[in-house]
Amino acid sequence: MTQPSSGLTGDAWKLAERALDAALRLGATYADIRINRHRSNVVATREERVLHISDNESFGFGVRVIVDGSWGFASSARVDIAEIDRVVTDAATIARAVAALRTTPVVLAPTASYTDQWRTPIEIDPFSVPIEEKVDLLLAVNREALRAPGARFCRSHLFSASEHKLFASTEGSRIEQEIVRIWPSFDVTAVSDDGTDFQSRTGFCMPTGQGFEYCRSYPLLEDARRAGEDAVEKLKSPAIEPGRRDLVLLPSHMWLVLHESIGHATELDRALGFEANFAGTSFVTVDKLGALQYGSEHVTVVGDRTEPNGLATVGYDDEGVRAMRFDIIRDGRFVGYQTTREQAPWIGDGESHACAYADSYGHVPMQRMPNVSLMPGSAPMSVDDLVAGIDDGVLIAGDGSWSIDQQRRNFQFGGQTFHRIQNGKVTHMLRDVAYQSTTTEFWSSCDAVCSQEHYELGGSYFCGKAQPEQVAPVSHGSAPARFRSVNFINTKQQV
Repeated sequence: MTQPSSGLTGDAWKLAERALDAALRLGATYADIRINRHRSNVVATREERVLHISDNESFGFGVRVIVDGSWGFASSARVDIAEIDRVVTDAATIARAVAALRTTPVVLAPTASYTDQWRTPIEIDPFSVPIEEKVDLLLAVNREALRAPGARFCRSHLFSASEHKLFASTEGSRIEQEIVRIWPSFDVTAVSDDGTDFQSRTGFCMPTGQGFEYCRSYPLLEDARRAGEDAVEKLKSPAIEPGRRDLVLLPSHMWLVLHESIGHATELDRALGFEANFAGTSFVTVDKLGALQYGSEHVTVVGDRTEPNGLATVGYDDEGVRAMRFDIIRDGRFVGYQTTREQAPWIGDGESHACAYADSYGHVPMQRMPNVSLMPGSAPMSVDDLVAGIDDGVLIAGDGSWSIDQQRRNFQFGGQTFHRIQNGKVTHMLRDVAYQSTTTEFWSSCDAVCSQEHYELGGSYFCGKAQPEQVAPVSHGSAPARFRSVNFINTKQQV
């Protein structure tokens, strides 16, 4: 198994020690430092040509301190002794200024200290793969997608990323991590013969916490060929008739519903109103902890930073808390928030749920989503079993357009492909489909989830939050699930 190369030396640890010593001399009761190297590579193509190739890298450090009961943070892209001293002084000065305004001192939930290394278990470092091989793969995807008569355009991308992090704190943790992620993607568009209509379908391949081996094992060419055929078939498919029907969601679609209606809704800072300007707050307020019936007894959702191949999977979060799995919804009842060390005491929790993350050395760590996943059912069940129990319904694959209100309560989702279910059988394709519901009504209508062998991960590499905006990668797993009596609309009739 190939492990990525860090590119950092022992000198970085010496600088980290200097930063912590300086913070203590300046009166800090707590301090930590992250020295981060972030790298990304993007290859983009369209039909038979390369659109662009880019390599980006950033390197720097950020220091947090607690002085006089308040946070201070400062950072720099220059990693040397003089800059370490200056930045630590700036962080302490900021903390003292903030202390004049604070009402209560910062209290951190306790955590053990660790001396450890953790790396994403990859087989092929994506940064060791020749650009020519990446280009050839994407052009082959384009060709396969355009085999279907009527498929006219195809764009494809390959995004590779790595984060190398050193973390040290005054509590004694010394942690080195390297996290690798990759995302092949494409979208194909078909145009009607008279040029008056077009339909598209994106790939079902998802971003993942793996190396380039994912691109060699995932059936990209098969998915591309089917995507072209699906886009063409959409052109001649009937539009949905509005009304209530049963619904089967595949994991390639379910991840987005989990993300928007549960993932963001159960972030503690949203629930308390601290996160409001970017995408709103949450109806899941703290009085609902342990009391809210979020869904049916079939709905158990976990936060998990240890999920194999998950985008948010790490060894430790950006506060040095060991990655863990915890319940968010258990048998339909809301039981746990996503928290950081500072947030956990706000609701009486004795430990953080390891949800601190910063997307850059220059950004302060904040609460970000772990992998948030719907647990599979315990009894053997397949998609065919779900469909067999439906007289009139729709099966949806792939993520599409979506909308949700400022408290994560009312939503609407589209998708990529939609198939009619009639009398226990999947029949023809539909178009112009979206469904609407409220969060608790929707999850309460779930009456079956397929078993473990049908479980898959989806996710987003660019989940936005906060101002200034930070983006975070996060996965959401599920098996196919069934929902009863969901309201469907015809999106063309809504225009």
